[in-house]
Amino acid sequence: MSSRTIATRSAVIFFIGIGCYAILWCNLFVIQLLNSSFFASLGTNQYRITMTKLPERGPIVDRTGSAFLATNRSCISAFLIPKNIGNKSIVQNFLKEQFPTAASRLKKNQKASFLYIKRRLTDTELETITSFHNPDIHLLEETNRFYPLPSAAPLIGFTNIDNVGCAGIEQICNEELTGTPLKMLLEKDARSGYFYFHKELQDSGTQSIPIQLTIDSTLQFLVDEELADACKRFHAVEASAIILDPDTGDILSLSSYPYTNPDDPQFDFYHTKQRAATEQYELGSVLKVFAALAALEQNAVKPDELINCQNTKKCTIDGRPITTWTPHGIIPFSDVIAFSNNIGIAQVAKRLGPDIVTHYEKLGFGKKTGIALPAEARGFVNPPDKWSAQSIISLSYGYEISASLLQLAQAFALIAHDGHFVTPRLLLSDPITVSKKPLYRTESIESIKDILQKTTERGTGRRAQLKGFTVMSKTGSANTLVNGVYDHDKNIYTAAAIIQKGSYKRVVVTFVKQADVPNAFASTIAMPVLRRIAEKMVIHERML
Repeated sequence: MSSRTIATRSAVIFFIGIGCYAILWCNLFVIQLLNSSFFASLGTNQYRITMTKLPERGPIVDRTGSAFLATNRSCISAFLIPKNIGNKSIVQNFLKEQFPTAASRLKKNQKASFLYIKRRLTDTELETITSFHNPDIHLLEETNRFYPLPSAAPLIGFTNIDNVGCAGIEQICNEELTGTPLKMLLEKDARSGYFYFHKELQDSGTQSIPIQLTIDSTLQFLVDEELADACKRFHAVEASAIILDPDTGDILSLSSYPYTNPDDPQFDFYHTKQRAATEQYELGSVLKVFAALAALEQNAVKPDELINCQNTKKCTIDGRPITTWTPHGIIPFSDVIAFSNNIGIAQVAKRLGPDIVTHYEKLGFGKKTGIALPAEARGFVNPPDKWSAQSIISLSYGYEISASLLQLAQAFALIAHDGHFVTPRLLLSDPITVSKKPLYRTESIESIKDILQKTTERGTGRRAQLKGFTVMSKTGSANTLVNGVYDHDKNIYTAAAIIQKGSYKRVVVTFVKQADVPNAFASTIAMPVLRRIAEKMVIHERML
C-alpha cells in the first residue's frame, strides 16, 4: 500500500473523528446550555413525587351524636396495568366472561397505565377474581359510604364512586364532609425507588367535619314503619311525614316511603328524593286553616258568626260552581272549618279578596324555607293579576296554591309558636331562627287554635284525639291534576296537627298519595296515620 493511500485514509479517519467530536460537543452544548432547564426538570421528576391524600370523609350523625346516618367502610376494587399485562388473551377472555364492561374498556385502552376492572366488588366478585390467580389483576382497598338507617336515605343522599356527594345532605355539605387534601413532596432514591431521604409538607390540608342533624334517628325509624304500613293497608303509591319542633324549628323526622337504597345500582331516581321537601301539591282543605286565620286577622269574620252553607253539596257563588263533601245549613264559622265546608269558607274568603294571597305569602307559601336540602320546592300562589272568576273560591280551600309538606309544617309551626314565624332547620349547627315579633295578633292565633281543637274534638280530625294531650288538627283531600284535568280517581290525603302537653309541642304532618280503598278521605287515610305516628312519638319522647 502506498504512502499516499495511507495518508488519505488517515485524513478521512481524522476528519470523521473531528466530526464525531464536534457532534458530541454540539449535543453537550444543547443539553447543558440550551435545554438545561428541561433536563434538570426531568431529573427532578425522576426522584421527586408529590403525594396527595384526602382525609377520611366525615360522618353524618343524628341529633344525639351517637347514631350514625352515614359513615365509611372498607371495600375492595380491582384494576389492571394494561401496558404491563403478560398474557393479554387470558386476561381478556376472563374479563369477557366475568366483567364484560371492563373487557370492552381494556380492548380500547391496551396501552393505558391504569384501568379499573370494577370498584366496590361484591363478595362473589372478589371470590371470582382471587380464585382466578392472575398476577396481572391487582386488588386495591378503598373506602365507600355506608348508610346504617335506610329510611333516612332520601334525606342523607348518596355519593358517587369517587365519594363526592350527589344528593341530599351528602351534596349540600360535601365541602365540609370532604375536607381538603394533604400534599407532601417526597424525594426518593432513583435506583431503589424507596422514599427515603427527604419529606417536605407542602399543604397540611384540613380535616373533614362531621355533620350533625336535627333528626332523631329512632323517630325516623318509627315514622318509616308507619308509612310502610300505610302504603300496604291503603294500597297507596307513596306516603310522607314530618315531625317538627315549633319552638326551635328542628326537624325531628323527615320521611318518604318508598325510598331507594343508594347501594342499589338500579335505583329509581324519583325515590332518592326527599319528597316531603322537593314535591309540591295543591293540598286541598288543610289550607282552609290559613284562609280562616287571614279572615280572623282582618276582622272579616268572627269565630261565632253564623254562615249559611245552604244545606247542599253543590251550589253556585257569583255564577261559579262549588261543591263540598257533605251538606251543612247555617253554622258558626268555627264549624265551617271544623267540618270542612267549602261553601262556607268560599263566602268568607270573598270578603278578603286579593289580601288572601298576601297572607299565604306571609305564612311562607310560594317561597323556599331554605332548608339544607337540594332541589327544595318553592311552591306557587296564584297572584291576583292572573286570577279568573274562580280563583278566590279555589284559593279558599287549597287549590290554585301548591305547597310542599315542609311549607305546611312551617305554617302550622307559626300557629303553635303563638304567631311567631319559625324557620325549619335540619343542621344542628344552623342558628335557631324565630321572628322577634308575632306576625298575627294573639286574638287571631287563639281563635284559630280553638277552631283546630274543635276540629279534633268533633270535626274531621276526630281520629287524631290523643288522651292526655291537646291536639289541634286539620285534614285535606284533593284531586291531582293530570294532563290539565283534575282526576277524581287520583287523590292525595293530608293531615296536620299541633300536639301539645304543657310546654311540650310538636307539629306532625302526614301525607298519603293515591290510596286505593273505597270511601277514602283524609280523615280516614292520613289522620289515622298521623295518630299512630303521634302515639309512638310521645312514648319515645317519654311524654306518657
